[in-house]
Amino acid sequence: MSVKNSYRTFAITTAMMVLTGCGQQAVDVAVEPPMAVETVAETTAEYASSESVETETLQDTKFDITLAFAGDISFDDNSAVMQNYFAQGSVLSNVIDARYIEEMNQADLMWINNEFCYSLRGNPLPNKMYTFRANPEHVGMLQEMGVDVAGLANNHIYDFGKDAFLDTLDTLDGAGIPYVGAGHDLTEAMSPVYLEADGVTIAYVAACRAEKYKMTPQATETEPGILRCYDNTLFLKEIREADTKADIVVALPHWGTEYSTKLEEAQTVGAKQYIDAGADAVIGAHSHCIQGVELYNGKPIVYSLGNFWFNDKSLETMLVKLHVSGEKDLGADLHSAEDDTIQVEDIRLEILPGMQSGCATVMADGAEKERILHYIESISPAPIALEYTSDK
Repeated sequence: MSVKNSYRTFAITTAMMVLTGCGQQAVDVAVEPPMAVETVAETTAEYASSESVETETLQDTKFDITLAFAGDISFDDNSAVMQNYFAQGSVLSNVIDARYIEEMNQADLMWINNEFCYSLRGNPLPNKMYTFRANPEHVGMLQEMGVDVAGLANNHIYDFGKDAFLDTLDTLDGAGIPYVGAGHDLTEAMSPVYLEADGVTIAYVAACRAEKYKMTPQATETEPGILRCYDNTLFLKEIREADTKADIVVALPHWGTEYSTKLEEAQTVGAKQYIDAGADAVIGAHSHCIQGVELYNGKPIVYSLGNFWFNDKSLETMLVKLHVSGEKDLGADLHSAEDDTIQVEDIRLEILPGMQSGCATVMADGAEKERILHYIESISPAPIALEYTSDK
C-alpha cells in the first residue's frame, strides 16, 4: 500500500550535491533569435500559471500530523480522582489542566489507556486486590478529552467479569470511540485499528503482559478478552499485518513493574522486536510511573507513560506527541488513488511533562518542566534528547 523508509532526506541531499558540485563543465549554448513581445508575455503568463499549479500541488502533497498519547486513567466512581471530580462540580478542566485538554483535542489523533470497565453489571473478580468500574455515562469524559482510540489491553478491563467487559465494548462503540487490544473474540482482540489523518493511515496495535497471576483472560476463537504478549508470537504477527496496510504503526504494550523505573528485559528486548517487525513507535503503559525513553533504528520507544489521571498519588506524568511529517507521492496521475504512496520523512517525539497530585493533573512549567525532563533522561537506558528529529 505504501512506500516506507524511503530515505528522502538522503535523496534530496544527494541531488543538492550534484547541483552544487565542485567541478563545472563548459556547455555549448545555441543562441535563439529573440521572441516577439506578445510571445514573451504569453510564455511568461503560461510559466507563472504552471509554476503556481506546481507549487499548489507540492503544498498539497506535504503532510505534518500529530499523534498524542496519555497513560492510565480511571473513571471508577469510587476512586479518589472521580470523588474529586464530583467535588469540583464535575468540570473536567478543574481536575485535568485545560492546557492538556486543549493539546489532546488539537492532536490529529489521540490515544489513552482506559484502565477500567464501563458497566453497571458484574461482580469484582475473586481474589483481585484492586478492581475498577465506571458508570457508562462517564464515557463522555473521553469525548471531552478528544480521545480517538482507547487502549483496552490492560489488567483492569475485565475486573467485573464477562458481562461488564462486553458492556465496555458496547459503551465505546456507542460513543463512536474505537478500541484496541481487546474484543469479542481473538480475531477482534488482535486486529489493528486503522485511522486516517490528512491522508496518512495510522495503525494502532496493543497487547498486555502486566499480570504476575493472569486473571484477565486472553480472548479465544469463541470467548471475549484481551490480547496478551507474554509470548510475542501473536503480537508480532499483528504488527507485521499492520505494517503491510498502514503508513505508520504504533505498538502499545501494557507492561513493566508497577511504581518502578527499572525496565524489565521483556520491555527492552520486546520493544526492539516490535520495531523490527514494522512498528514505527512503541508507547508503553502500566507501571503507574513514567519510565525512560530510547531511540532504536531512529524510532522512538516510550517505555511507560505512567498515570495520567488515575489515583491520589503524587507522580510525574506526561502527554506524548509524535509529530510525523513527509510527502504524499501522487505519481504521474494526480487523480489516481492507486498511484498514491506515503513517504514518511521525519518522526519527532515531544514530551509535555506534568504532575498527577491531589487527585488532579497539571502540566508543568518552567523549572518544574525542566526537572521532569531531566528526570526522564536520567532513567532512560541511554543518553537522549527529549525533543529530537529522526529520519526514517
